[in-house]
Amino acid sequence: MRDEMNGLEMPTILVVDDTATNLTLIHDLLKERYKIRLANSGEKALRALATAPLPDLVLLDVMMPDMDGYQVLERMKADPASAGVPVIFLTAKSEIEDEQRGIAAGAVDYITKPISPPILLVRVEKELMVTRARTMLQRQNAWLEEQVQARTREVVQMSDATIHAMASLAETRDNETGNHIRRTQHYVAALAGALKDHPRFSALLTPANIELLYKSAPLHDIGKVGVPDRILLKPGKLDEAEFKIMKQHADYGRDAVKAVEDYLGNSNGFLTFAREIAYGHHEKWDGSGYPQGLAGDAIPASARLMAVADVYDALISKRVYKPAFSHDEALALMTEGRGKHFDPDVFDAFIAIVDEFRSIAARYADHE
Repeated sequence: MRDEMNGLEMPTILVVDDTATNLTLIHDLLKERYKIRLANSGEKALRALATAPLPDLVLLDVMMPDMDGYQVLERMKADPASAGVPVIFLTAKSEIEDEQRGIAAGAVDYITKPISPPILLVRVEKELMVTRARTMLQRQNAWLEEQVQARTREVVQMSDATIHAMASLAETRDNETGNHIRRTQHYVAALAGALKDHPRFSALLTPANIELLYKSAPLHDIGKVGVPDRILLKPGKLDEAEFKIMKQHADYGRDAVKAVEDYLGNSNGFLTFAREIAYGHHEKWDGSGYPQGLAGDAIPASARLMAVADVYDALISKRVYKPAFSHDEALALMTEGRGKHFDPDVFDAFIAIVDEFRSIAARYADHE
């Protein structure tokens, strides 16, 4: 039924009372403004509430045989489908304790009998206005939440694209491909997932941090943009002076991320991981790496994960200074570095999921 004045669907009111004269009275008072459904017992009221559509309001008698109004309301509140339907109690009881009990049970209002038509009309309209306002607010909030989520997705997509563009700039300078970026970030995420329950790593490797590691991993070699082409693209082995310059890409990477942190005036999980990885992924477990010569747990965990991912991918990939090794050859060479180059626990996690690494490498293989 529609309200012909405004074209809107007329609100539905369920009236529950065991007295026929009361049902008739309320029906006649409200029928011009609302769609009325009637029930003369608690059981019939619950059956009506189980039938779609739900009413917008329930006028519920308290004193009924078999099941009183308090019991009906309790059953309504226990059912998620009807729990949000507002209820106004109708009762001959007028003591303050009775009103308190009704409100405490979850009723929104309390009208005493004998029913005064003007009071009934005002109370019903007031509650329906509140319900309409609440519904509009919920819809507005839902719309706003959708807009926020949509905008957040756009910002995330833009930031991810920017990160990949920056990382690709560094990678392509030494003839590496964007697939190296994809492979290494998937390797890091896989390693983090394998270690998330390990006592040494569980506090760090939360789902949120694993996602941040995945996103920050592509920036591990961003510092290569500062290395001259004559060194970066040299086909043979670097001499000592050249290698000293090459090693500076770790400092350049750290400084690039630090510049962003300084510009923002603070850091966050993503930037912290990006800085740790860029600066520390060439450190070695035994302290023989660069740029700081850190050893053991002094090396950030994010950099220890990247060390395994980066070395594996470097070995299986063709570079200007070397051919690609097979998966088995790479595995044999890396095994020699357990406890020397690589954190033993991180390396053991790598061995446990080595088939996943092989699968990632195949999925994002370079195509010449």
